[in-house]
Parts: sequence; C-alpha cells; structure tokens
Amino acid sequence: MLDVRKLRLLRDLAHLGTIAAVAEAHAYTPSAVSQQLAALEREAGAALLARTGRRVALTPAGRVLVTHAEDVLAALERATAALAATRTGLSGPLRIGAFPTAMRTLLPPALVALGRAHPGLDLCVEELDPAVVPPKLRDGTLDVALVHDYDLVPIEPDPALETVPLLDETIFIAGTRPRDLPACRDEPWILASPGTLCHTMTVRACEAAGFTPRVRHHADDFVTVLTFVAAGQGVALVPELAAAPLPDGVVLTPLETRRRTRLAYRAGAARHPAVSAFAESLGTPPQVHDQRGSAGEGVGADGVPERSGAG
Repeated sequence: MLDVRKLRLLRDLAHLGTIAAVAEAHAYTPSAVSQQLAALEREAGAALLARTGRRVALTPAGRVLVTHAEDVLAALERATAALAATRTGLSGPLRIGAFPTAMRTLLPPALVALGRAHPGLDLCVEELDPAVVPPKLRDGTLDVALVHDYDLVPIEPDPALETVPLLDETIFIAGTRPRDLPACRDEPWILASPGTLCHTMTVRACEAAGFTPRVRHHADDFVTVLTFVAAGQGVALVPELAAAPLPDGVVLTPLETRRRTRLAYRAGAARHPAVSAFAESLGTPPQVHDQRGSAGEGVGADGVPERSGAG
C-alpha cells in the first residue's frame, strides 16, 4: 500500500525540483525526505528517482506516480470538503492569500460580506506575490488565494490547483499625455523590479512594439508608479485595478494586452463550504468538477522564475 504522506513528498519534489526545497517546505531534514522517498520506492517496487551526483530527477515510473498522486490528493480534498459540508455553520480559520492590488480593491468588500454571512469564520489574510502562492496552497498554508498573470507572461497550469476566472483587466500606458506604445520609444520608463512578471510584461510589450524600454526608475507599488508618472518621471504600464485613484495630470491609454485575475484553491476543494462562501463573496460561484484540472486554467508552478511584482 502506498503511503499518502510519501506521495505528497514525491509530488512536491516534482514541483520544487530539489530534495532540499521539499525538506524546507515540510520542515523536515533533507535526510528525512530522502529516507521517505526511498521507502516509497520500496512500496512501489520501482525506481522513482534517478540520482546524478547531488541532483535527482523523476524516472518514467516516478512521473506516472506523480500523476496518480495528484488524483489521490484531489480525492482527499473532495472527501475533506464533503465532511465539512455535513457540519452546521462555518467556523475556524480561512487562510487567504492575495496580491497588493487585490488587497486594496477586491478583498475589503468580500471580507465584510463574508464576515457578516459567516461570523464563525476566522479570516486570515496574507499579502503575497502570486509566484509564492502555489506551494502555500499545496502545503495547506493557504486555503484560497487571488492570483494573476498577463497575456504576454502566461504561467503554466499547476495540476495540484484549480482556479475560477474572476476578472480580466485592461493594461494602460500611463503618461502625462495620450500616446500609443511605439510613440513611447524615446521616453524614460518606470518598471517593476527585474525578474518580476510586471517587469517582464512591460519589456515584452515594448519589444513587440519594436523597441527596448529605457528604464529610469524601478518601483514595485503602482501607487508609487503613478505618482512618479504624475511628476513627469517617465511612462509606465499599469493594470486597470491599479489605475484608481488617478493622480492629476496622468492620462491612461488602453492596450490590447490583458491581466487575468483568478481565485485559486487546491484541486478537489471547490465544494468545501468555506471555499464556496469566499468565492460567492467575490461574486464568483465556484466551478465544481470531479476530475483534476477541469476547473479551468491552473495556477503557475512555483518553479517559474518571474515574480509578479507590483501586484
């Protein structure tokens, strides 16, 4: 019989890439993780890992087992949700992750509505970059989260997670006068920190318009970005949620590229009453499906190098 806890470690190794990262995520020692994975290989009767020096990779048998581990863990989530639905009233913690723009705009009214409808819930919110959300959902640190990506910087689906589309936003050029993107070729630019999704999105949009942006400032908060634009320090790309309140003197010009915001939770958790209640508080009915990965697009795996930056 395969042990579910060991299957979870193997699944996390597939996502995180190293035994050291799995050990850190589970507060184990690397030696303990290695021992558990070796025990799983004995249970499976097959080599699951190929070791090359200090690195490990999944064998074909290991990849097959990871696929089935996702199904097993999703089934356990569905069982947990079904048990929760038998209880009277909602109570206990609901751990929510959200990026900064959502914290300022989408969450406050949702939290008020949720608190009024279910006073027994203990609502715990953490501001997070969307890139760090997937492992926190997988390991149970979070129950639900708001995440986003861009047309120009899509994130690969994560089979351990499901999402519900919440809203699509227009991306604007923020400047002191109207102009299209090619007309900004010689302007100084305000970008998020290098390595973030917002930075990558801006660079790719400019490159698609035939130029590389000339960066003057880096800022990871859209309020700061718009303040700098108003002060004549450059132009920037800003999503719709971040465009209000708009400082005096700032003009927005819409682009075709979009930012997508989604509600994310563990695969199989859509029927959990607390997850459903949170989705409804956002005006987004949860999509309930019985098969892993069928609730729309997945959340990006944590191995994606870009972070989301100025959420």
